[in-house]
Amino acid sequence: MLIKIYPENPNEKAIEQVVEVLRKGGLIIYPTDTVYGIGCDITNQKAIENLCRVRGLKPEKANLSFICYDLTDIATYTKPIDTATFRLLKKALPGPFTFIFNASGQVPKLLSSKKKTVGIRVPDNRIARCIVKELGNPIVSASIHDDDEIIEYSTDPELINEKFENQVDLVIDGGYGGNVASTVVDCTQGDFEVLRQGKGNLEDYI
Repeated sequence: MLIKIYPENPNEKAIEQVVEVLRKGGLIIYPTDTVYGIGCDITNQKAIENLCRVRGLKPEKANLSFICYDLTDIATYTKPIDTATFRLLKKALPGPFTFIFNASGQVPKLLSSKKKTVGIRVPDNRIARCIVKELGNPIVSASIHDDDEIIEYSTDPELINEKFENQVDLVIDGGYGGNVASTVVDCTQGDFEVLRQGKGNLEDYI
């Protein structure tokens, strides 16, 4: 099912429809401030396994991101964060970054793995954040990749829907997505190391 939601002013009824799908253990494809993502409710183990299957990932090895509404969710899934890191997060988020932290005890339970780290995102996209806010907890997410060797990420929601309509429950058309992923920043050692340069420029916030 493909539904149109406008990012400037997301329709409440449409957001509720998306959240209903997530609560039932469904998979959604949705826009972010970078590329389109595939996501599910973080509290639903079966849905996480299903997401990994669709994306061809092994749950115990998958580098999935947790999409949060704001910084309040982060403490649940990460070990305590120092003041300098928290200040950076407040400046850079919402924004096109994935911050890698040491995982709290909650994360292995969710992903039934021995994962020691977790990627946290607060995208600067009203559709994604409205979904998470209405759901009441983060969603687990992975990027949607394109089969084309030149274009790494799929940007057209209608084409994404054609490809994935039999594998996911709902695709959101939030306009064309980007094809540059988030900048990945490792915060596990106490300093900030850029593991992948993407859309966000960390130097702007340090």
